[in-house]
Formats: sequence, C-alpha cells, structure tokens
Amino acid sequence: MLAAVAIVAYQFLPDTGWWSAGWQVGVGWSAAAAILLGARRLSRRDRTPWWFFAAGVFCNATGIGVARVAQDVWGLVSLPTPADPFFLGLYPACAAGIALLIRRRDEWRNWTAVIDAATITTGVGLLAWVYVIEPVHIGSQMDRLAHATQAAYPLGDLLLIALMARLLRGGGGRGTALWTMAAALGVLLIGDSSWVVLDNLGGAEPILAELPWLGRVLESVFLTSFVLFAVAALDPDAARLGRTAQDQPGARLGPGLLVLLTGAALIAPALLASQVQAGHVVNGWSIVLCSTSVFLLVVARMSGLVREVERQASQVRALARSDELTGLPNRRAWNDELPRALERARRDQQVIAVGIVDLDRFKLFNDTYGHPAGDRLLKAASAAWHGTLRDVDLIARFGGEEFVVLLPGADGAEGHAVLGRMLAVTPQEQTFSAGLAVWDGEETSEELLQRADDALYRAKAGGRNRIESAEEHHTAA
Repeated sequence: MLAAVAIVAYQFLPDTGWWSAGWQVGVGWSAAAAILLGARRLSRRDRTPWWFFAAGVFCNATGIGVARVAQDVWGLVSLPTPADPFFLGLYPACAAGIALLIRRRDEWRNWTAVIDAATITTGVGLLAWVYVIEPVHIGSQMDRLAHATQAAYPLGDLLLIALMARLLRGGGGRGTALWTMAAALGVLLIGDSSWVVLDNLGGAEPILAELPWLGRVLESVFLTSFVLFAVAALDPDAARLGRTAQDQPGARLGPGLLVLLTGAALIAPALLASQVQAGHVVNGWSIVLCSTSVFLLVVARMSGLVREVERQASQVRALARSDELTGLPNRRAWNDELPRALERARRDQQVIAVGIVDLDRFKLFNDTYGHPAGDRLLKAASAAWHGTLRDVDLIARFGGEEFVVLLPGADGAEGHAVLGRMLAVTPQEQTFSAGLAVWDGEETSEELLQRADDALYRAKAGGRNRIESAEEHHTAA
C-alpha cells in the first residue's frame, strides 16, 4: 500500500530533476531493502537468488541518482555516462538470480523448455535487432563505446526474456511469487521498450520536453517494477520458487503458450510483409536468419512432441496388455497371442499345450485374511510360477484367481510336468486345480481353451489340488 502511495505521489512532485531523482532512488532503495527482508524469511539455500534481485534493483535505482549528478553537476549527457554501468548492472544481477532458480527447480537439459524459450527470444530478438541494435550501427554520430552501450540495453532485455521464458516453461513450484516476479520483469521490459519507441519517433528528449507528464508515467513504470520485485520477495509463496520439478510439473503446451509461440514465429514474416509493403526490404538477411532459426526450432519441437506421443502410446499399449496387480500379460494379451501361437505350431508342425490354473478356495482365503492378503498371494504365486517356466512359455492372468499357461512344443506328459512344477512352488501352502489340453491341429483357440476349462472343472470336482488332462478324459471316454 505504501509503495502504491509513493508511486501515485510521484506524479505530483515539484517539476525539478532533483526531487524526481531523489524520490525514484528512495523507492528503489526501499524496494531493495524489502527484497533483502523477504529473503531473510527463507532458508539459506533459497536466499541467494533474491540477493541478486536486490542487487539489480539497487544498482538500477542508484543509476538514477548518478545520472542526475552527471547531467546537472558534471554536464555529462553523451553515452556512455557514469550512470550506464549502474543501469546495466540490473541485467546480469537479475539474470544470475533467474539462472539460480532454473538450476534449483529443473534440469538445464529440459530441451522442451529450452526450445520454447529460444523460439520466443529469437522472434523478439529480430525486433530488437531491426529497430534498436542495427540502427545504432548505421548512425555515424556515436563512437564504438557509445554504440556498445546503447546496444547493451536491448541485449540485456533479450537475456532476461530468454531466462524468464525458460523459467516459466520449466518445472518447479508455481505461485503468486513467481508470477509477481515475472510481472516485475515484464513491466521493466515495457519501460525499456517505451524508451526505444520514443527514440524511433524522433528522440526521447524532444518528445518528453513537449509532454513532461509522459516522462513521469514512464519513470513510474520502472518504479512499479522495483515494487513488484519487493512484493514477490515478501510473498509467502516465495519459498515455493525453490521447489524442484519432482514436486511440481512444468507448464503444459496450453492455449496461452501456443499463442505466444505462434506470435514469435510470425514476427519475421510480418516484418518482411511490412517492408515489402513499404517498397524496400531493408533487413532481408536478418529476416532470413530469424526465419530459418525459428523453423529449425519448430521442427525440433515437433520432433520432441512426436517422440513423446510415441512413448506415451507405447506405455498405453503396454498397460493395456499387462495385469496391473501381477505384472503378467492380461486376458487381452492372451487372446492376441494364442491364435498366433497356434498358427506357428501349424506351420512348424509342432505340438502345443494350454493349461488353465485356478487357486483353490481363494474366496475363503480372501474372507479369512482380507483382500490385501489375497492380492499379495496372487502376486507371490504368479512370480513363483513364472520362475518355473521355460523362456518360450507364457503365463497370463485370465481373471480373478484364474491363470492360463501356453506351452509351445509340449505334449500331454511335458505339459503335466510343467504344471506339476508350478503346483509344487505355490506359496503359503496353497494349492491349485488345473486343466490341460493339447491342441489337435484343427480346433480353434476357443475350442482348445474350452477343453482345458472342462478339464479344470473336473479337477475341482475331483477334490482340487490336482491336474486333469483333457486327453486322458477323452481316452477314458
């Protein structure tokens, strides 16, 4: 509240440079002190980024006072002035703070976030080059140091845009502190851009001399940025900024981000169209370079999206064919594999057997020991049975406490021996009943499975804890 009052009161100060400069420095230094105060409430690990933000705000605010002294006392107004190092100190300080937050919240090699940040920065960078950096070099009234000083401001803005885009696109905790800090940087960039627009319209000083109120408004923009940094540091959510990507996921490719990326990608063709309309393409090679870079970044982004979709599709397929409890293939996978196995057996003229296994009195076990114990029994039994099978064999959970076993190359005796080994290792002194059927070379997979199921029911009717063969019953009949 006090900060808002200070910014509003600034509009009504006496129209003298010393009053306005002193007020701006006071607000900036107060904001830096508030940032340090907010940092003290955080853990030692989380304080360092805010120290850098405080240093950046302090440098920039100090530059306002130095600029006033340099102009009114020393008569220094041409670039570079003694105030420029203080103004420019904001950029590396804030960049260091954001870089620390990125490192603590997410992996640097988060290529999706890097590509998105690079796309946004490349598009905005073209505007900075065309309207700020390149025109400086075209002029002949500045020396090289002055050129470098003036170009350093938009380059600093681009650095902050790139890092802030990377921070927002990465993983980690989110909250009001993060968005307030982003707003502080956004307001700062708006202020810098406004000065650029005034310079392109014929120079900031002549325009502000005619419209003195406009100068107060632009200076208030920077004061607002200082204050927002302080508000972010004092926010209780500031502690969340150090949370890692494991705690909080990264931003998704939502409509807002899609619009932002689309806008960044369209900057180059829009700039080209405006110059074609004007009848003279001035920045052809710059536009070509930007368009090529953005195109390659978009291709890389699409490639990443395709790989992610393929990975997720593979996971979905695997989950759709796996039993969630035991990890064995489920009924869907079994229904797909059995007809293929029969076709291979027909082609290679091999025998093949199918067994159906059902845990005895499993409902009673569940009622006695509880469903969690029943789940543990199913997991332990499936693991033990799987360990007795050959590499070519397949065991799947058919449903409930019922399992099916596919035994390529096994006749009735071999199939009986395999099921016997499984019965011997059944855990917790439990038993199962099983039905075994050997494929006759003609029947369908449903018919083969039905014969094995009939044998299973005979095994249960015969007293359980036994293996019944469909072929033995057929012979007896």
